Amino acid sequence: MVLASVAISYGILEIFSQGLGSTGLVAAIVAPIALAGPTMLFMALRHRQLEIAYERLEAAAARDSLTQCLNHGAFVDEVTALLEDPATRGGGLLVIDADHFKSINDRFGHACGDAALKMIAATIRSVIRETDIVGRLGGEEFGIFLPGAGEAATRIVAQDLRLRIRNVTFDTGGEPCRLSISVGGAVCTQATPFGSLFRHADAQLYAVKNAGRDNVAVSTFASEGAEQVSSAVPVLVYSERKAVNS
Repeated sequence: MVLASVAISYGILEIFSQGLGSTGLVAAIVAPIALAGPTMLFMALRHRQLEIAYERLEAAAARDSLTQCLNHGAFVDEVTALLEDPATRGGGLLVIDADHFKSINDRFGHACGDAALKMIAATIRSVIRETDIVGRLGGEEFGIFLPGAGEAATRIVAQDLRLRIRNVTFDTGGEPCRLSISVGGAVCTQATPFGSLFRHADAQLYAVKNAGRDNVAVSTFASEGAEQVSSAVPVLVYSERKAVNS
């Protein structure tokens, strides 16, 4: 491209050195057009490259670098947008906490703790749909939003995930380590503020933890604040011996 520009410039100088005749007049009109085409193309390509780079930076900023799940802020934003969309018709929100995670870090080191979080994130992805949203809410806590899912479907996903995590083989470099999770869920059937739905799911999670962990509690949340279905002690829907297909 540089050589072409030099050649064009040299030709123009030769023409104008002989005076602005008919040939020179044509050159004066054609030259800017000839130069403008490659210049505009270069600028358009450069602009697109900058757009792509910005999109990649934006996407990277919305992701948790360890698990590649959405970070807390991006998760809240995406779920909020869906909850405010009448076409979504509500859905199920699951809040997941890795049981006794601090002891894993203390016993095996933070590298093993990071590996456990990656394994949990990968298992979450294995049980959800492409339209579902996954985020790391902080520390060992994850969130899943299932657009349009009812209480039964939300509970099935939560139980399937819990059982799959129990069957994960976690290598700590010699000493075996079993992972387990506690899951609290809230389901809404209409537009609901994210904060209200999250607080309800979080309350279900704490009910599970207070009852011994490694369990699931899911209930439907009414926007007025009334709970349609609840239980003081979470009840298992599946048998502990139920096999999980990988």
